[in-house]
Amino acid sequence: MDSDQPHGKRRTGENAPHTHEAGSRPSRPVLTLIASSLCIFVVQLDFLALNLALPQMASDLGTTTTDLQWVISGYMLALAAALIPGGRLGDILGRKRILIVGLVVFSLCSLGAGLASTPEAVIVMRIAQGAGAGVLFPLAIAVITDAYPPDRTMRAIGNAYGVGALALALGPVFGGGVTELLSWRVVFFVNVPVGAAAIAMVAAGVRESRDTTVPRSIDLPGLAMVTFGIALVTLTVDRLRAWPAGVTVGVAAAGVLLLAGFVLRERVARWPLVALDLFHNKPFVVITLMATVANTSFVLAMYGVTIYLQQAAGHTPLAAGTIFLAASVAAGVAAPLSGRLGERFDVPRTMVVITLVGAVGLFLVSLGGDFRSYIPGLALTGFGYGMGWALGSSGTQAVVPSERAGQASGVELAIVVGVAGMCVAAGATLIEVRTSSVGLASAIDGVLRWIAIGSAVAATALGIGAARATPSEHGRGSRV
Repeated sequence: MDSDQPHGKRRTGENAPHTHEAGSRPSRPVLTLIASSLCIFVVQLDFLALNLALPQMASDLGTTTTDLQWVISGYMLALAAALIPGGRLGDILGRKRILIVGLVVFSLCSLGAGLASTPEAVIVMRIAQGAGAGVLFPLAIAVITDAYPPDRTMRAIGNAYGVGALALALGPVFGGGVTELLSWRVVFFVNVPVGAAAIAMVAAGVRESRDTTVPRSIDLPGLAMVTFGIALVTLTVDRLRAWPAGVTVGVAAAGVLLLAGFVLRERVARWPLVALDLFHNKPFVVITLMATVANTSFVLAMYGVTIYLQQAAGHTPLAAGTIFLAASVAAGVAAPLSGRLGERFDVPRTMVVITLVGAVGLFLVSLGGDFRSYIPGLALTGFGYGMGWALGSSGTQAVVPSERAGQASGVELAIVVGVAGMCVAAGATLIEVRTSSVGLASAIDGVLRWIAIGSAVAATALGIGAARATPSEHGRGSRV
C-alpha cells in the first residue's frame, strides 16, 4: 500500500476487490469468530502452560531450565520464521485450507513432543510445532477480516483475542497444576483434542477466501530466503555464548545476507511474497513497532517471573501458576477491551499509554517486594502489555486492504513475535551471566527493571515520532 492512500484505510465499496472464492458459501461471522478464537486459544494455552512446566520438564529430562529454554525460544523463533510465509500462502492458496494445514501440523507435533524421551526430541517437535503455529496464527486473524465489514473488524479481532485470552487465565494454573499433579507431558497432549475441535470449527464456520488480485503462484526463492534468513539470525542470538565467535559471526552474516537477498528479490519478483510498499504505510509501521515493544516486554516478564517464582522464591508449579493469574487474567480482560478503545481513540497514542501502564506494573514486580505490591504489579503488567499485543493485530488489520490481510498479519506478527523470541534467548543468557555474581533473584529483578524502563522510553519515543511524522492522522476520532 502506498502512503498516499488516506490514512492507510482499508479499501471498501465497489472498488475493493473480492477476496472470497467463487462459489464459496456466504460469510458466517459468528462461526468464523469462534473458529478464530479457538485457534488463538490453543496456541496461547500451549505457550503459557508450558512456561510453568519448564523446570519440571528439565528435571525429568536430565537438563537445566536455561538449556531447555529452547523449548520456548526455539518454538517462538520457528513461529516467527513461518508467519510471513504462512500469512501469504493463505492469501495465495486459500486462507481456510492453509489454516487447517497449520492446525494439523501444530496438533501432531504437540503429540510428538509429549511422547518424546530426550531434550533434543522435545526441542525438534517444538520447533516443528512452532512452524505450524506460525502458519495458523496470522490466518486466524485474516479470516476475521474477510468475514466482518471494516467498521467492525477491530472489535471482532479484539473479541477473538478476548476468547483466546481465556488461555491467559487458564494456562498458568493448568500448566502448573497438571505438571505438579500429573505430568508435564499432559500439557502437550491436551492440544490434540483442542486442535481437533478447532479444525472442525474452521471446516464448519470459515468460508474460503484469498487474494484474487494475484495468481496462485508462490515466490519460492523469496519463501526460502525469508524463512532461513530469520531462522539463522535468531539462532545466533540463542547460541551467542555456546558457539565460537567466528561461527557466530558467520551464521549471523549468512542470515543477514539471506534477508537482504529477500528484500532484493521482492523488489523484482512479479508476484512477491511480501510487497515492500506495505512499509510505506506509516500507521502500519508505527503500530507494529509499538506492539513489538509491548509483546517483547510481556514475554520476557513471563519468562523471568516464572523462573523467579519457582527457583528463587521456591513456589510449586501450581502455586506459581496461581500467582501468575494476576497477570494472565488482566491480559485476558484487556484483549476484548482493546478493540473497543481502538474504534474510539487514536491507536498509537492509546498504545503509548497502555505500554506505560505495563511498564509501571513490571517496575513494581522488579522491586521484589511482598505480595501487596507484587500482585498489583503483575496485574498492571498483564493489562498494559497484553492490550498492546492485541491492539497491534487489530490496528494493523484496520489500515491495510482486505485482500492483503494475511500478508499484513504475517508481517506484523513476524516482527512482533520474532523480536520477542530473540529477546527471550538473550534474556535467558543475561540472567545466567548475572546469577553468578548477584544471585538468581537479584539477576531476574534487575533484568525486569531494565525491561520496564526500556519499554517506557521506547513507547514514548515512538509516540512522539509518530505524532511528528503524521500530525494530521492523530486526532480524536481517527483510529490511526
